[in-house]
Amino acid sequence: MRQLTPLDVQFLNAESTTTTGHVGGLSILDPSTAPGGRLTLDDLRELIGERLHLAKPLRWRLLPVPLGLDHPYWIDDPEFDLEYHVREIALPAPGDERQLAEQISRLTARPLDRRRPLWEAYLVHGLQDGNVAVYTKVHHSAIDGVSGAELIGVLMDTTAEPPPAKPPETPHKESVPSGAELAFNGVKRLALHPVKAALQVPKLLQHLDEVPGLARYPGVGLLAKAGSVLNRVTRQGSGRHEADRPRLVAPDTPFNGPISPHRRFAYGSLPLDEVKHVKNTFGVTVNDVVMALCASVMRRWLVDHDALPDQPLVTLVPLSVRTPEQAKDAGNQVSVMLAPLPTHLADPAARLAEVTTAMVAAKQRYQPLPASWLVDFSGMLPAALGGLAARATMKFLGATAPVVNLVVSNVPGSQSPLYLAGARLLANYPVSAITDASGGLNITVMSYDGKLDFGFVACRELIPDVWDLIDHLHDALAELTKLAAEHTREA
Repeated sequence: MRQLTPLDVQFLNAESTTTTGHVGGLSILDPSTAPGGRLTLDDLRELIGERLHLAKPLRWRLLPVPLGLDHPYWIDDPEFDLEYHVREIALPAPGDERQLAEQISRLTARPLDRRRPLWEAYLVHGLQDGNVAVYTKVHHSAIDGVSGAELIGVLMDTTAEPPPAKPPETPHKESVPSGAELAFNGVKRLALHPVKAALQVPKLLQHLDEVPGLARYPGVGLLAKAGSVLNRVTRQGSGRHEADRPRLVAPDTPFNGPISPHRRFAYGSLPLDEVKHVKNTFGVTVNDVVMALCASVMRRWLVDHDALPDQPLVTLVPLSVRTPEQAKDAGNQVSVMLAPLPTHLADPAARLAEVTTAMVAAKQRYQPLPASWLVDFSGMLPAALGGLAARATMKFLGATAPVVNLVVSNVPGSQSPLYLAGARLLANYPVSAITDASGGLNITVMSYDGKLDFGFVACRELIPDVWDLIDHLHDALAELTKLAAEHTREA
């Protein structure tokens, strides 16, 4: 039995009638390399069943504490039903990309059943070129981007011939506390919570204005400075660096505001060698190029909709703070930072230069933050109030001026070919989440086998033309590649 952290619980608390808390991935597979040249539902279920002991979150079910007095626990589901979680569907002819994306959009919009382990997998037949797809969604309370990639590694192999299967392990039968025991422990933790929260105040108060959205409210900056002084006085740290750091203010855009329950999804890939060529030519990082591409994509979309702000967009960028010792742990070890996306600059070279400078500044700005600050802030409210506060905050932020405009996330993946039950993985497109507070668009990128695989998830009503973003993405890389060629000739 394992208790969820306050940050894990936030992904549960954020769910509402319009917001889901799961993340996922769309794997495109070539079944010709699998035994018999096909990938069947039985093959997929057999593979997952054999490796469940290596992917323990797939067996975990939530055990809530009565009256919400404490954070829930993960327990091994004594009635685990693999057939329920692994399903198959088929696309009608011709089975093109847009048909597949529409089906994934609908599956993504459906919440997971909290009475069961929080994941589902779908084997999708009927794709063009004889390929198949596997769409998997797992609740964010159980995994983050890095632990999700670790989960992929457990189910995938580096050759078409899977290693010999080990005998399945007999699940360990856990002793589950009674409701009365859980409630009693929850009351004890609730009684101690004010003391623990008070001890955290000197350390966290100095970072109050770094919480997305809070800096715009009067008095928050003064409280943060007072916290820095208090932190030095109480010797809980050296106090934060007091350099003058400009605050980022997100402009209004058509994709900010309350989201609907409906989603649109689009996906596409870029060659990693072309991205690296741009990187090497201009002496920047791959992530700088990705951010510049996203800036170009969003600028083009905003221009097309006559909605281009005269200031940069503000992106929420998730960061992994997972240590080597936590490499195989489930749950969330993440932080976030805000970074400007210079859509207001017309020149692509200027956009790339501005992105590079802005990302360095953003990292320096967040460097003083303790790795656990997001977890610590999540734990400031007692469990009994956490859910109500999270949903109220999301609703409030969605109805006011935007805190951030969109989310951009870059997750590293394997650069060697991978296989699922013998079928070669051709691409692995992330399918992430959106909220009222973080904007109606999420762009997540995963590198795999010489490509960058992009997944765009949007609110169906706010960005109905999400496939235009894929077209703009290819145009943006062509633009930077041309710039790199010109730069090389001039050098």
